[in-house]
Amino acid sequence: MSVPKLSDERGEEILAVFDTAFGELLAADPAAFRVKFRKMAASAFAFYRGTACLFYHDLDAENAARGGGKILSGPFLDERTSRVWIHGDLHAENFGTYMDSTGRLIFNVNDFDEAYVGPFTWDLKRFAASMALIGYAKALSDEQITDLVEVYAGAYRERIHALATGAKSDEVPPFTLDTAEGPLLDALRDARALTRFGLLDSMTEIRDFERRFAAGGGSVELDAATRYKVLAAFDGYLETLPESSLARPDSYRVKDVVGRRGIGIGSAGLPSYNILLEGNSDALENDVVIYIKQAQTPAVSRHITDPAIRDYFQHEGHRTVISQRALQAHADPWLGWTELDGSGQLVAEVSPYAVDLDWGDIDDPEEIAAVVADLGRATAAMHAAADDTSGESLVPFSTERAIDAAIAADEDGFSDLLVSFAHEYGARARADHQTFVDLFRNGRIPGL
Repeated sequence: MSVPKLSDERGEEILAVFDTAFGELLAADPAAFRVKFRKMAASAFAFYRGTACLFYHDLDAENAARGGGKILSGPFLDERTSRVWIHGDLHAENFGTYMDSTGRLIFNVNDFDEAYVGPFTWDLKRFAASMALIGYAKALSDEQITDLVEVYAGAYRERIHALATGAKSDEVPPFTLDTAEGPLLDALRDARALTRFGLLDSMTEIRDFERRFAAGGGSVELDAATRYKVLAAFDGYLETLPESSLARPDSYRVKDVVGRRGIGIGSAGLPSYNILLEGNSDALENDVVIYIKQAQTPAVSRHITDPAIRDYFQHEGHRTVISQRALQAHADPWLGWTELDGSGQLVAEVSPYAVDLDWGDIDDPEEIAAVVADLGRATAAMHAAADDTSGESLVPFSTERAIDAAIAADEDGFSDLLVSFAHEYGARARADHQTFVDLFRNGRIPGL
């Protein structure tokens, strides 16, 4: 990375990137962005989480400074490794638990809102910089941070090589209650202790012998016209589900619909709705809550110019779902897409079994290193899943073999690349966070 610019110049650059990424949504719902930006102001890591747009802008600028004719140029990148399915926002807190379509609790990467097709190294760089920020916040030395990034790079490389050379699935198993250790196992056990009834009890109530959404808690009652549009969108969503998800037609009987507000950092200003469904039996404790959320334009897509990638997707909802199904083995059976008011929508279950990895109590350097190694393996498994075996034609080759060959050409350089980037971009993100706080607190962000 180049040397960070002076604060005033960098501040204007940040404002310009924000205007491109958030401008329309911010103008439509400034209150949501005030909440988003207050959360981002809390720490350098929170700022980093909310600014994938700035991260990819900087990668673009870095490439231009190198004299690269294409944004896709760079170490370890060729025609194949520069166009694999990537997560798009792979930071250290985007990992957690989910229940897959076979009923098994899995710990893996989550939150695929930013997923797209691009260079595999972009995911790794984004994760490495996030570890530099977490390490700094935990007062780890630069040498300790270097060690952590090297652990991540080594675990990723080892797992990719195993997958590329035909390792059997039982030799590279997913992280489950039987195979996970440490904080990953803790998260899975926490998820197992959760129940569908507990989720329903927090969001709904029984009225006239039927379950309905409860008032308050961020729910918004809909007028008749909006409710009709949401239900029409729901009908369109059903057509996008795989046949295996449609085993019991009564499962899709709608009981109630509400609007939602107060969603997370990455979705500020995006309309969202919850729908209460019958579930797989008449029993009230088996009801299911799904959400419909307007899908966003992924930050990485602004720097990928290949029309074959852009034109592959009907809209952003379709892009999010197809990407998640490619990257995540046995994805949520409720995962689908639809359209509402001309915009692509993501539809998925509000899962009772979702627990994010909590870094708050992971402080011992050895324990951190063990977790980081597992996350490196999880990243490799994700990249390997999304290729010619995923059922999609956009990436028609074995990604693990392509990545393995690229890394094999410069084993030492692979780890060095991520270590150097982690330190340099971590420092830049910390400086950017302070610049952002000053812009925000002094009323310099237009529209707020």
